[in-house]
Amino acid sequence: MKRSVVMAAALAMSTLAAAQGTEIKVLAAGSLRAALTDVARAWEAASPGRKVVLGFGASGLLKDRLVGGERAHVFASANMEHPQALAAAGKAAAPQAFASNRLCALGSPRFEATPDTLVAKLLDPAVRLGTSTPKADPAGDYTWVMFERIEKNGRGGAFKVLGEKALQLTGGPNSPPPPADRNVYGALMAAGAADVFITYCTNAVIAQREEPALKRIDVPAEVNVSASYGVTVLPGAPEEAKQFVQFLLSAPGQSVLARHGFAAP
Repeated sequence: MKRSVVMAAALAMSTLAAAQGTEIKVLAAGSLRAALTDVARAWEAASPGRKVVLGFGASGLLKDRLVGGERAHVFASANMEHPQALAAAGKAAAPQAFASNRLCALGSPRFEATPDTLVAKLLDPAVRLGTSTPKADPAGDYTWVMFERIEKNGRGGAFKVLGEKALQLTGGPNSPPPPADRNVYGALMAAGAADVFITYCTNAVIAQREEPALKRIDVPAEVNVSASYGVTVLPGAPEEAKQFVQFLLSAPGQSVLARHGFAAP
């Protein structure tokens, strides 16, 4: 009798677990918030009983959290270096590139510039230049590469000038947390934190949608930087985590990313 009760209880628990499905935790770059949320919802719709729990932040800080022992199943970074560092330390599988992005300038309503005049405006001592935080946030790293390219394209001393004047407003360990319901770049620019902010073009599109008075200016091709996004599966992840990454790399997943302005890797 007791044995039959135990077997019935085990069967009931097994049935409950199947009904609850598998939950996977994904840590991802903040610039992926809107796009990856839609990718997750599309995967859930195609895979009943499975759920994606998303957490967003600066990729470098997320990497440090994972190195420090935080548990997750998938890491999607705004660069390849952070997931590669995890893989080299034996804390992740070899990463795969899944998307690319570029830099744009997000200007205040009073900021006047075109792609041809943008560099000169950035170097103007009176212009307050906002950036993300290098080393912690890949957007900051890409921006500093842009500063280097500006100098190499005939603007002697530009790297030092731009690096010293840059207001590192987001992505750092001491940066204020981004608002839960708004694009952080749009919110900062609307609050007057800078005259112009260098960020990903996808971020600029979302910020401009929320704050239509803001201006998006393309960074000239000769100094722009292509950002390559990498994704990896972490140790102990269930098979569903690998399936989610496969979906992200598939045509349906790539289609969702493209709707949000990301290009193919």
